[in-house]
Amino acid sequence: MSKVVKIKKGLDIPIKGAAPKELKDMPETLRFAVKPPDFKGLDLKLKSKQDTEVKAGDVLMFDKKNNDIVLVSPVSGKVVEVNRGEKRRILEVVVETTNPGEIIKHQTKGIDGLSREEIIKLIQSAGLWPYIIMRPYGIVARPDDKPRDIFISTFDSSPLGPDLDFALQDQKEDFFNGLKVLAKLTEGEVCLGLNKKNPGFFDEAKDVRKTYFNGPHPAGNVGIQIHNSKPLAKGDIAWTVQAQNVAMIGKLIANGEVTFDRTIAFAGSEVTQPGYYKVKVGADLNKLLDHTNKEEKLRYISGNVLTGTKVDKHGYLGFYDSMVTVIPEGDEYEFFGWAMPRFKHFSISRAYFSWLMPGKKYKMNANMHGEERAFVITGEYEKVLPMDVMPVQLLKSAMYEDIDEMEKLGIFEVIEEDMALCEFVCTSKMEVQSILRKGMDLMIKETM
Repeated sequence: MSKVVKIKKGLDIPIKGAAPKELKDMPETLRFAVKPPDFKGLDLKLKSKQDTEVKAGDVLMFDKKNNDIVLVSPVSGKVVEVNRGEKRRILEVVVETTNPGEIIKHQTKGIDGLSREEIIKLIQSAGLWPYIIMRPYGIVARPDDKPRDIFISTFDSSPLGPDLDFALQDQKEDFFNGLKVLAKLTEGEVCLGLNKKNPGFFDEAKDVRKTYFNGPHPAGNVGIQIHNSKPLAKGDIAWTVQAQNVAMIGKLIANGEVTFDRTIAFAGSEVTQPGYYKVKVGADLNKLLDHTNKEEKLRYISGNVLTGTKVDKHGYLGFYDSMVTVIPEGDEYEFFGWAMPRFKHFSISRAYFSWLMPGKKYKMNANMHGEERAFVITGEYEKVLPMDVMPVQLLKSAMYEDIDEMEKLGIFEVIEEDMALCEFVCTSKMEVQSILRKGMDLMIKETM
């Protein structure tokens, strides 16, 4: 019998600029990038150097610890740039193509004709293995592990997040095939988290455990769903896969095809042509970002406003991102801003008059309205984190690198997206997600 979980803590940020459910034509782009910083837990080495000619599906990089985990080129073309940062760390491998619509073909015996080991090998060789994420710590899964369960969230509750039912409207069969594939990778259950108000076609899924969630963001986060349905104990390993990536895996195993296509939402108050666009992973966003307000200084984000990555106008879509958001930068100075009555600003408290207009949407920007200050317990984090953890104490234990205390406080249950709202509401202006990731990196180094 399906379970219904009511999420009471959280916050739906009332930001302007939701994407209408209209599928629009994506301006053609000929440049695509694979970005190593997207892949947590991998120690990547470059295989295809600059000026190398590559075919779609050719290996660009591989993991030093497990050479079978590879990142492949989504298109045929030439490696035109290898962009590096500090300590010569690779930030982007850019491929330029003349045929962006190419379909990559692989040999397959179908879902029923492949063993677990053969499925894993095919997913790895196709470059799709990094789509499978391990909990704890939110890193790329280790193929040798046998997960207790595999979890998939079928809705995105983040600010302006895409409607996955709409995004996958023409890939239902691929999604259901993907569920069958994932069922062969675990001895436990494939667990679907569904939106109680609008489960969409995902409700038709069979032979899976369904849990319905009702409540504000972060109800759509898979980590919140795990915690409130089948929480992880110390030593447990679970895998998670995004819904669109489930369809990609299903298409590979059933038909042998990989296109690296996904449907993204283009949203935000400064977008002039919001909607849904079909793009390839890693696509150059320059032409898409032409459809934005030219009169303001803008913040371009690959992902959502809480967890996305800042990119420039010639940036590339992240490997795991299902939306692009554009908001004002908000770097103008406000004279006595802290003391002025505000009717056009949102606040979670009653500091502004926005509480008198609960249904209003706001034009929000990237201004932090202050600098980092004393990190004290205010109770704000607990109001937006629907988990049985002590967030302030957990973050402080991460800051002073106490491994035993981090374990006791449940660091294996959370990743950055689960505590992103804590960063949004934080009076102390702490970089919550960065602190948490440093703590998780230390745990990985010392315990795995």
